[in-house]
Amino acid sequence: MTSRSDQNILVTEIRTPAAAAVAGILFAMILIAVLVLIHTSMPAGSTSAQWADDSTRRAAVRAALGLIPFAGIFFLWFIGVIRATLGDREDKLIATVILGSGTLFVGLLFTSAAFLTTLLTLHARGVPIGSETLAALQVLARALMGTFGTRMAAVFMFSVTSLGMRTGVLPRWLVVVGVVTGILLLLSPPLTAWVQMVFPTWVLIVSVTALVRSGRQA
Repeated sequence: MTSRSDQNILVTEIRTPAAAAVAGILFAMILIAVLVLIHTSMPAGSTSAQWADDSTRRAAVRAALGLIPFAGIFFLWFIGVIRATLGDREDKLIATVILGSGTLFVGLLFTSAAFLTTLLTLHARGVPIGSETLAALQVLARALMGTFGTRMAAVFMFSVTSLGMRTGVLPRWLVVVGVVTGILLLLSPPLTAWVQMVFPTWVLIVSVTALVRSGRQA
């Protein structure tokens, strides 16, 4: 049997900044891969029929959709470890916004993936789909993942940056980066495909910074 002391050690290890950093790095790398695959296979301005009829592009989109659940899992783990690490220092208001915006981001990401998965499944089964329906599904998926999902990502960035500034967890330069990029994502007009890369890149920088700090304190 596992002793109480061993259980306490295990819980402490799960809550370390290094655990959050690893989850954040995995999420960022997976989401960057997803965005690259989708935006290179479904470039802005192309019609749905153009990529849906191309076996190479379909395979790339299918690979991206297969990675999305793992991105969501690691992102939720990232949120959970951050909150557990802060413990009593956590501001309940900001923590609620972090949890809410993060959960909405994952939900919108999954919903967008579900629309594209539906399209690919129908295409694979030979179900005839009109060009207007194909275009509508693509635009809807882009709106969910890009416009609305990215806005929730901006709120998440603001919340984490504010909490990191209050607790001293984030260095000053990273606080500035978080505020500037958060404003960019929140207030920009309809976002270009590659601007969406800002969020996973920010998570990657935050995670690597936390991992380096954790290594120095070990």
